[in-house]
Amino acid sequence: MHPNIRTYEETSSRTPGFHPVAVEARGLGQQVSTAERDLTILKDIHLSVKAGATWAITGASGSGKSTLLGLLAGLDRPSSGSVTLLGQALDGLDEDARARLRAGRVGFVFQSFQLLPALTALENVLLPLELSGQTDARDQARHWLERVGLAERAEHTPRQLSGGEQQRVALARAFATHPEIVFADEPTGNLDADTGARIIDLLFDLNVQTGTTLILVTHDEALAARCSHRLRLAAGRVVDAGAGADA
Repeated sequence: MHPNIRTYEETSSRTPGFHPVAVEARGLGQQVSTAERDLTILKDIHLSVKAGATWAITGASGSGKSTLLGLLAGLDRPSSGSVTLLGQALDGLDEDARARLRAGRVGFVFQSFQLLPALTALENVLLPLELSGQTDARDQARHWLERVGLAERAEHTPRQLSGGEQQRVALARAFATHPEIVFADEPTGNLDADTGARIIDLLFDLNVQTGTTLILVTHDEALAARCSHRLRLAAGRVVDAGAGADA
């Protein structure tokens, strides 16, 4: 194991400010106003995710999955209820304060990869490491590209990479800062079945090695089945929450 990859036990016992509950939602709701009416996207969501757990948020399109993920990560503000992320209540924190809380402690993986097109694969992984102040940022970025099998593609820009390669860069970027929690929104949604299966394996390999809490939104039943817990939404409400297939 690379000397800078930490296990869950090491993280929980040595990281100052470690919290046994990674994210908690109480009475979470989200409404938007349209010209015709107020639209309820989420209503009365309660959720407590222990550190090191893996959760899949599932449901039909329009059920509120991605909205819930954004609220849990502090990317958006709820209309009602509260979110506590890594021991910090998000109520009252402005956008900059929420960003400071996430820096180096929260990683993201998106369906559309969200790589910066003008940067190389190496530079995309390097950026969050530099922002978090790591002194060996370039070495770490190279290590993580090697870890996802892209050492030879380090100087390629996203347009020179396949979809699967772009998502592997995104995984390296998400895990490179040793985050306490990773949020993934449809990480296999733009990939074919075979490539998606390889990304699933890589995602969970990295998660097991680092002990990171993982919360993901997915339509992919194979991906959801790999998680220890599942939350199913329908029309903005929780209709099922419990242990997953591997719990």
